[in-house]
Amino acid sequence: MYKYKETAPGRYVLSLDNHVEICEALCAFCKEKGIFAGVVSGIGAVSEAVFRFLDPSTKQYVDKRFEEQMEITNLTGNISCTDDGSRAPYLHIHITAGRRDYTCIGGHLLSARINGACELFVEHFPAAVIGRRFDEQTGLKLYEF
Repeated sequence: MYKYKETAPGRYVLSLDNHVEICEALCAFCKEKGIFAGVVSGIGAVSEAVFRFLDPSTKQYVDKRFEEQMEITNLTGNISCTDDGSRAPYLHIHITAGRRDYTCIGGHLLSARINGACELFVEHFPAAVIGRRFDEQTGLKLYEF
């Protein structure tokens, strides 16, 4: 699913394989390395993606699928831990993607399939395990320290 190089303790450069789903590959990498707190950023290209937008009035996510070739102009997010006791990685990623007509779309990344390349930088915060809990007021899973 990916190749990687550790460039300094806890700092990784990843190259995801073509046609893999970004969140699936990144979660697999985080599980392999035991990363439960960190940050991620990257660029690349995708042929399909599902973005989410939280409607604060309903506290519900609205998902939208895009099936077209797009350039990832920015992917940024954080890595924490699920709140279900499984200690599985939890990704919170935002993405901006450029279309053929040079307009951009973006939002919270639910899924995206690579078509071309995807290069990510991951920084692990090894001294921390950051969990999340559901917050009724916002409808979000917020950090729990």
